[in-house]
Amino acid sequence: MPTFHIAIKIVEKLYQEGYTSYFAGGWVRDFLMHRASDDIDIATEASVEEVQRIFPKTIPVGVNFGIVIVVEEGHHFEVATFRKDQGYRDGRRPIAVESADDKQDAERRDFTINGMFYDPLKQEVIDYVEGKKDIEKGIIRAIGNPHERFLEDRLRMIRAVRYASRFHFSIEAETLKAILDHADALFPAVAIERVWNEFCKMAAYPHFDMALITLHRLSLLPVIFPQLKDIPTEEIKGRLQALPYFPDDVPVIAKIFELFPSISLQEKEDLVAYLKLSNEEREFVRFFHSADAVLIKNSAEDYEWAHLYAHRFFPPCLKIHATHLPLDERQNFLQEHHLRAQMLKSPIQRIQNKNPYLTSQHLREAGVPNGVKMGELLKTGERLAVNEKIEDPAQIIERLKELNEL
Repeated sequence: MPTFHIAIKIVEKLYQEGYTSYFAGGWVRDFLMHRASDDIDIATEASVEEVQRIFPKTIPVGVNFGIVIVVEEGHHFEVATFRKDQGYRDGRRPIAVESADDKQDAERRDFTINGMFYDPLKQEVIDYVEGKKDIEKGIIRAIGNPHERFLEDRLRMIRAVRYASRFHFSIEAETLKAILDHADALFPAVAIERVWNEFCKMAAYPHFDMALITLHRLSLLPVIFPQLKDIPTEEIKGRLQALPYFPDDVPVIAKIFELFPSISLQEKEDLVAYLKLSNEEREFVRFFHSADAVLIKNSAEDYEWAHLYAHRFFPPCLKIHATHLPLDERQNFLQEHHLRAQMLKSPIQRIQNKNPYLTSQHLREAGVPNGVKMGELLKTGERLAVNEKIEDPAQIIERLKELNEL
């Protein structure tokens, strides 16, 4: 059953128990903008305890804030009790919450476009914050006093830019001024992991370059990356000019590196550590740096090309490199590498399948003992096999002897 219909069944159950319940937030916004979405959150006047009583399978993810996950037919739905927050601590979390009606719940949310409800049983939108008007005008506006909204959760400043870039909306003047006034207060209230999560969400849609430029204009980007503090906005624009041409499958960190041209591998790794990225992303960064150096030189031997082409990270690295070339050179560049990869198809497959030309058993039979020397010979043997197109282990061993390697 589609997510939408399962969500309606949850609302129906809550209504049958006497509790007003609506779809809330982003799904309503997307519905009004005619954008498909299965991310349905539900807001209700039922308490957490009542929701847990009504539904047999729930996950208590935020009971103190009136939030549980209801699991129905394998789908997870966040169900939150209508609430109002009693002040905030550390620029992120409410000190306490208390029960409220739907209007009060709408008024404590971040932006008008996210502050609406939808009654799926009556098929009507409930809009206390004029979110529908702002969607029609193409405006991102904080609900109520923007200074209060941003001091409650400073990450909302970055979210405003994310929504503006995603929907190609403008940020309303008072909301914009409040961001400028409070940009310096982003840290330490907001964890860098939350900032990175926002970058990943921004990068999932077009206009990521414009989002970064807007963050810079609003003094948020230099707070996140102090290295950019004295860089003019026009310079940031120039650095990001290749970004619109990046393919969708490129890791976000590669897009962020566009802000920092010509930085060393160590500086890249320092950024990875600062952003608290995964080991997988760190591995990508190391390969990306080494692969780019080879692509710039463009004079590697077949052995080196085969290992590059065989690596799972090479396709996005190749595409990234191509975006920095003049438009009339990109197709020839990609075609050249496609043809070379076709020529090296057999060694590439061997590398990917871990099917070596020469094994330690072959070398032992040739009288080579286990040890460091064997490892060196295996590597040299593979290099000879790829560069000289030799597949017979016996012939590889003969070449090693001819070269006085063995």
